Amino acid sequence: MSDIDAFLDALWLEQGASDHTLAAYRRDLDAWQHHLEQAGETLFSPTPERCPAWLEARRASGYQARSNARLLSSLRSFYRWAQLNGRVEHDPLVDMALPVVRPSLPDTLEEEEVERLLAAPDVAMPLGLRDRAMLELLYACGLRVSELVGLTTDAVNLRQGVVRVRGKGDKDRLVPMGEEAGEWLERYLASGRPALMADVTRPALFPGRGGKAMTRQTFWHRIKRHATTAGINRPLSPHTLRHAFATHLLNHGANLRVVQLLLGHSDLSTTQIYTHVAQARLEQLHADHHPRG
Repeated sequence: MSDIDAFLDALWLEQGASDHTLAAYRRDLDAWQHHLEQAGETLFSPTPERCPAWLEARRASGYQARSNARLLSSLRSFYRWAQLNGRVEHDPLVDMALPVVRPSLPDTLEEEEVERLLAAPDVAMPLGLRDRAMLELLYACGLRVSELVGLTTDAVNLRQGVVRVRGKGDKDRLVPMGEEAGEWLERYLASGRPALMADVTRPALFPGRGGKAMTRQTFWHRIKRHATTAGINRPLSPHTLRHAFATHLLNHGANLRVVQLLLGHSDLSTTQIYTHVAQARLEQLHADHHPRG
């Protein structure tokens, strides 16, 4: 087993890193190792100037500071692990600071746009009823798309109005779904899901083809189709409704730590980006409507 493989195994075992996270670390470390080999160096003996020079070359070729910061974070994690496990005596990147990255405001939607998007599916059809229930749940609970499509029927408690979500690091959290989402989900379970699945005992809450759980990509194509129907022309991302959930909660006075718990963020600083979104929205409203804006 290579040292990179051993490091990734440790990430998976000790931190419960997702497949997506592990793949990103591997890409970064493979690229770094390839760069070192081209320079006649090895993974555990880079010259002090090698990494700063490489990051500067990447910046000059068009890589953003955020990309370089993520890559350097991967390398620093690897060398901390290597030092703890006796692969290196000293961490060669210990004195390198992460590039300064300005927080980018996530894509979101106005409340009126969300209402139009939720109303876009044709609920007279089983597929439209499924999509409406998914959109309502996504917005009501602030779920990641991967969390939504991974839901099973036993994760939903309609009587208590909560959904059990398996988030990053295989951590579970209970999220209230609200009356509106609960009503649409109940309607879908009664008449939409049975029409889509011959075997209703299968666990996927929102089935795709063949009764299996829907993929993130399939659902994202559905969202874009419904956005077109709703006349929403702005760029959307897979997290758009999650961002809208958090931003609208804060706009209506929700506590930041409550939003953190609902989103499943382990660090409050991750949630704080939404305070910037809310502030930016207030500033835009002032500029648009105040006579001296």
